[in-house]
Amino acid sequence: MPLEIKDVDAHYGSTKILDSINFSASHGELMGIIGPNGSGKTTLLRTISRILKPKVGAILLEGRDVQGMKDREFSRNFAAVPQDTTINFDFSALDIVIMGRSPHLGRLELETEKDIEIARRSMELTNCWRLAERPITELSGGERQLVIIARALTQEPKVLLLDEPTSHLDIKYQIEIMGLLKRLTSEEKLIVIAVIHDLNLAARYCDRLVLLHKGKIVSLGTQAQVLTAENIKNTFGADVIVKKHALTNQCYVSPVPSPLKHENKNEAGRVTIHLICGGGEGASLMHELSVKGYSVTAGVVNLLDTDYEVAKLLNIPIVTEAPFSPITQEVFQAHLTLADKANMVVLCNIPFGSGNLKNLEVAEAALKRKKALVVFDTTNIEKRDFTNGEAAKRFIALKNKGALTVKNEEEVLKITRQVFKD
Repeated sequence: MPLEIKDVDAHYGSTKILDSINFSASHGELMGIIGPNGSGKTTLLRTISRILKPKVGAILLEGRDVQGMKDREFSRNFAAVPQDTTINFDFSALDIVIMGRSPHLGRLELETEKDIEIARRSMELTNCWRLAERPITELSGGERQLVIIARALTQEPKVLLLDEPTSHLDIKYQIEIMGLLKRLTSEEKLIVIAVIHDLNLAARYCDRLVLLHKGKIVSLGTQAQVLTAENIKNTFGADVIVKKHALTNQCYVSPVPSPLKHENKNEAGRVTIHLICGGGEGASLMHELSVKGYSVTAGVVNLLDTDYEVAKLLNIPIVTEAPFSPITQEVFQAHLTLADKANMVVLCNIPFGSGNLKNLEVAEAALKRKKALVVFDTTNIEKRDFTNGEAAKRFIALKNKGALTVKNEEEVLKITRQVFKD
């Protein structure tokens, strides 16, 4: 492999920061380094860039130990973009970029037309040639970052190292810079290793990810292999849902806030609300009701769908069924029992097919037992009915028999406050 990090330990004084780091990267690969604060991400970049010497192990570029390279040779192969790119001198952007040619010039040697042309090409690659004559101190954060990356490219390196290149930038420059890094790997065949704070940007643009925690690699692989809810919980201590984006097919990470501590100055804590949901239609309401201090239960939800994941994160009792399977009689009875313990039942805006028609029976049973029944009528029932009209007929009957209809979660909360005088 062109770049190999082999069994590297790194210390600050007597404190070990990196422990047995092993991974490799190929030409044309964008590798993201992720992990919580203090996990060793920046230390890893500092070690690769020879600012910090490994206590144990070696870093090899095309089979050569980089510690054995002379400074000038090393700088022709490795270029770094630090986290802090503040420059307090009024150099023009072009002057800053041309500084990247230093490893290729002899002592007291001036830049040639070739060097200026390389600088220009680097600025064109990074879309900042238009800024060539502007003082670096007058540029925005995003513009300055593009210039600093252009300076690194002017070194003509094989490996580009970046420490949080999109931090403190608006979304326009975040996308522009990450897109640029992706192009540099695909078109220039650079090895790009970047510490990235935003997990969704890392998932969108990186070929592979290294997840660090307490100085060790806890996961290494594709974004789908690394960005799992379990990995993120174990390293960042955050509850998240990880899904595939419908357009890009890339993972995206959504945090799930924990319910707020509720003082139960009212009676909310004694009220249980059961959601008949599935396919993500109950996820947000689960959280809202939990925040308000209500006890929440739910069913029948398929294993691994969004409602299931949110319920598990919020410790909400649920009745589950296998994906793409019809509700069995056993599961139906468990669902009926759970709903029967609730003070209110909410039928969410779910579609109905032959496999989940029994969910309507739970709503019908709630009305028979004189429970408060709230039904979402956000999407016309005929558009959600895949039972040749059976579900629509029974849904309309629920409304005729006294079910309260709502269009959104705010209306559910309003009804809940009214019914239970919360």
